[in-house]
Amino acid sequence: MSSLYERELRAVLAGDPDGVRAVTRSCNSSEKARATQVIRRPFLVVRAAGSGAAGSGDLLAVRGDISFPIEVKANKEKRIYLSGRTWVQHEELREAGEMCGLMPLYGFRLKGVRGDSWRILRIETTSLQGKLAVIARRVPALPLTRNGRPYLDWDEGLPLHRFLSLLCRDEESYEATATTLRARNKAWLERDEQLRAEEEEEACVVTEELEPREEWVRRFRRS
Repeated sequence: MSSLYERELRAVLAGDPDGVRAVTRSCNSSEKARATQVIRRPFLVVRAAGSGAAGSGDLLAVRGDISFPIEVKANKEKRIYLSGRTWVQHEELREAGEMCGLMPLYGFRLKGVRGDSWRILRIETTSLQGKLAVIARRVPALPLTRNGRPYLDWDEGLPLHRFLSLLCRDEESYEATATTLRARNKAWLERDEQLRAEEEEEACVVTEELEPREEWVRRFRRS
């Protein structure tokens, strides 16, 4: 059964139009639009030999600018606690991520739910650099139990359509966003400068108004 969901996620990451349509059939128009971006910027997705062994995950998604191993889980319940074999898988993925500077992920498919049924969660590592480090800030890490042990929580994950939109925006979109942010920052700085100038002008006016009064008080006291 797990191989069914591996094939489902593999088809989506590979940008297969039929696979994307199948996964987003019950999504709204905005979610579909975000998910279909992967058709323009697909990944080469291979199923790891001996799936899940030695930190390789179930799938390895590769593209010129980014790559990541991903472990696929499917469940009727929203939480999966890691123990035994699943904990060993987690630790192998984490160790491989640290050693190779990768961002190991979980793809969590919730059974029997409409809309986007996939959530993406990240295994916490400390060796990410460059674009991966930027992307990692947007992908939630596995939450922790009271004892500090990572587990899967579907509600805490990043919806797949948002994950695809994050990874598949073209460079022009990134540059447009950066330009917009720079423009907003410049406008904020100019506004702050204007407010400071207005405050200084008001302070000068108040001082000018007070000075004659103080002079009148001094003359009154002399008389």
